[in-house]
Amino acid sequence: MRMKKLGATGLVVSEICLGTMTFSSGEGFWAPIGNTDQAGATGIVRAALDHGVNFIDTADVYSAGIAETMTGNALKSLALPRDQFVLATKVLGRMGPGANQSGLSRAHILHAVDASLKRLQLDYIDLYQTHGRDPLTPLEETLDALDACVRAGKVRYIGLCNLPAWEIAKALGISAQRALARFESVQAYYSLAGRDLEREIVPLAKDQNLAILPWSPLAGGILSGKFSAEGAGPAGARRATFDFPPVDRERAFRVIDVMRPMAAAHAVSVARVALAWLLQQSVVTSVIIGARTNEQLVDNLAAADLQLTAEEMTALDTASALPSEYPGWMLERQGSDRAAVIK
Repeated sequence: MRMKKLGATGLVVSEICLGTMTFSSGEGFWAPIGNTDQAGATGIVRAALDHGVNFIDTADVYSAGIAETMTGNALKSLALPRDQFVLATKVLGRMGPGANQSGLSRAHILHAVDASLKRLQLDYIDLYQTHGRDPLTPLEETLDALDACVRAGKVRYIGLCNLPAWEIAKALGISAQRALARFESVQAYYSLAGRDLEREIVPLAKDQNLAILPWSPLAGGILSGKFSAEGAGPAGARRATFDFPPVDRERAFRVIDVMRPMAAAHAVSVARVALAWLLQQSVVTSVIIGARTNEQLVDNLAAADLQLTAEEMTALDTASALPSEYPGWMLERQGSDRAAVIK
């Protein structure tokens, strides 16, 4: 398992991060995603750590706090020294019926960070992430509250999830202008079936030295190789009742058709090929994987050992290529003459 720096920080994380969204009681909205009980959750955390993972990601909203509680219980039972793992969680989602029990206001953030720490049974959170956008709260207020969490010693670093490039740039500008803790990571959807991130966010992350942490690297299971173009999938598959994230299925199955012979040639699963492609993207810091069973987890973790050839990477790039979009095609056309000056 390779280790990488988290963006511009000195924090080092494993190239694969264990996601905990499957840690659940198996009820309500979260039922299709997973119903891993405490014993199963502890076993998955142990197996991930045994395979060199030092990075774990959760969120307060996952099963209304149950995932954080299970993660905290697992880490406590394993009795690891606190500085041997990196724990990330998130804030934004609704945690109760009250008007202020969600969002990114100062009021909610300062309450939510304490609630997460209690569920996790930790003294501090390594990476505290905004889970998305709060349309009611100014970015200035959110960033000031997150900075207060850092200064209070409750949080080491801050990150963001699911924002457009312009808003990320605006937030970085506010933090620089006001000398506040800045976002160091971008957690976003990125897979062979969804490469939209490459249009604006990847160039921004490169320029500003932000870590990219892809979620749903198998596109909600589509890239596992267990689905067909006709829609058939394994019994109990998450996609059957929770069709997310949105996927261009024609493109996805075109990519799967390219991956199947690669998987056979390497004697690995199709899922492992999809993960290996992401792991070989230079812009990616750590790929977040979730698993319902130890078998799934071990297969996904083995993607770290799979090195795709340059020819295989090119074939996957071609099959999954994004359609041309303005202003990209105009910038490429206008810049070609200037770029040709340097050969």
